[in-house]
Amino acid sequence: MQNEQHLRKWRLILGGDANDGTGVQLADTDTKIDHTLSALYDSQRQGGLGASSPNVARWLGDIRQFFPTSVVQVMQQDALKRLNLTQMLFEKEMLETVEADVHLVATLMSLSRVIPNKTKETARNVVRKVVDELLKKLSQPTQQAITGSLNRSTVNRRPKHNEINWPLTIKKNLKHYQTEYKTIIPETRLGFGRKRSALKDVVLCLDQSGSMGTSVVYSGIFGAVMASIPAIKTKMVVFDTAVVDLTEDLTDPVELLFGVQLGGGTDIDKALGYCQQIINRPTDTVMVLITDLYEGGNELQMRKKFVDLVAAGVQVVVLLALNDDGAPSYDHDNARFLADLGIPVFACTPDKFPDLMAAALSKQDIGMWAAKEELVVKK
Repeated sequence: MQNEQHLRKWRLILGGDANDGTGVQLADTDTKIDHTLSALYDSQRQGGLGASSPNVARWLGDIRQFFPTSVVQVMQQDALKRLNLTQMLFEKEMLETVEADVHLVATLMSLSRVIPNKTKETARNVVRKVVDELLKKLSQPTQQAITGSLNRSTVNRRPKHNEINWPLTIKKNLKHYQTEYKTIIPETRLGFGRKRSALKDVVLCLDQSGSMGTSVVYSGIFGAVMASIPAIKTKMVVFDTAVVDLTEDLTDPVELLFGVQLGGGTDIDKALGYCQQIINRPTDTVMVLITDLYEGGNELQMRKKFVDLVAAGVQVVVLLALNDDGAPSYDHDNARFLADLGIPVFACTPDKFPDLMAAALSKQDIGMWAAKEELVVKK
């Protein structure tokens, strides 16, 4: 029985050519699965999905019926690449059928300027669905990590009576418990830090070249979450050969993502120059630059601006990617220059980003933090 299952799987993988060697005859359900696979992976021989939107929508429904979501998303990405189905995303029926994920959002962002009006609202609904799912998943750990880090850094050690943090004070003084009186002597009193409008500033500076698509999606989500935390003031800047400040859109991440135009060149030097202008408290600022470091502008001036930012006291972190897409391509010479300057350079997965920001805002050594988290720091 086990051998038959192995042969069945190999038959589906090999596609049923006369020389596949399995000799397996497929049952009704397996035949349907085989047709969905053949339409994509044997497209040159079988004629593919055809040119009509209904055929594509039907195929998308079939793969969701036969395969788990993770496999469906891979097959959709393969279809976009192998069968050049980007044009199909202009069709309302297709967008309503497709399994939404960050890669699809990145594709829609790159097409946002040319999507027909009849499809734009459907496209926004697709993006909104993914954004809502990511916010639900990422908001709480991000807020907890950042708020907890800032609270720890602002403990008031000489509190007035109404400022005392009693749970923290009791925990600190448990060793002074008096058995005779059944009470604790609070030799050390700890209080809540005095509230300020913003304890720290964060600047997210995003390369919006085409290769950074999924990183931009996650950055937009995290930017929106951080903008909701009163203790930090968050600014969002995106760039290609021009620089656009999207800070005002942080309250609506869907609008923010549609404000991004993926593609085009890269001028990191110009982006750093703009960031220098909006940084008012350098020693209380964390700037996260998300880019592959392939500079299309003035590389010498770009490097000089990095030097100036560090000298001014800005904590600069460079992420080569913020996604789960694997090892990114990047400019090794610029990465080495920044590493020598003391700027940590590495790729970060979304699940690690909240703790990264917490570590940066509390002025930890980010290089050591990244090494501890087994994120490869470029040297």
